Amino acid sequence: MATEISSIALFTTAAALAATVVMLPPGIALAWVLARQQFRGKAVVETVASLPLVMPPVATGLLLLWLLGRRGPIGRLLEPLGIEVVFTPAAVVVAMAIMGLPLLVRTARAGFEQVTRRYEQMAETLGAKPWRVFTTVTLPLARRNILAGALLGFTRALGEFGATIVVAGSIPGRTRTLAVGIYTYTETGQDARAAALLVISVALAFGAVLVANRLAHVD
Repeated sequence: MATEISSIALFTTAAALAATVVMLPPGIALAWVLARQQFRGKAVVETVASLPLVMPPVATGLLLLWLLGRRGPIGRLLEPLGIEVVFTPAAVVVAMAIMGLPLLVRTARAGFEQVTRRYEQMAETLGAKPWRVFTTVTLPLARRNILAGALLGFTRALGEFGATIVVAGSIPGRTRTLAVGIYTYTETGQDARAAALLVISVALAFGAVLVANRLAHVD
């Protein structure tokens, strides 16, 4: 039992970390665009970015299944390359990244909005190019919120259930995560194993949210 529980916990943590790495580049870019740019259709982009927060996770999983399945637009492109995503560990990472992305975007956006433009303008005056200003001034000043957003996204990934079970299933030793394991063990009457996973899940989530809150609120 202990080996199985630890295996599920380690897999979930590794998948959530991978999902966080995957969501960071698009999340930071989208947060910066929403914080600094004005363009036609911005409200639509904001709405789409927030959809995973309000849609039923199972619905999000179904959309991913349609997109990534062999008959889906993305799945058809990947099949000739021998790449299969659905019901693999990769599907777990994708589902986690999609569900965690809105939290990262919202928190990082707040960080970019709090950055004083005067510092960026001083760097521009000294001849720094836009990318250099972004990497040496904007990012460091917004780093606390970005890290807090990444931790919140990681926490959301740890607890992801609905989208994961639809697009990845509950394959022992392959795609079973903490949330899916709790559900599966509860359904089959294995309460001790479900309780063990619950304790691990609560501990990981509590620690990550605690650190995220400290990062977001400490000046």
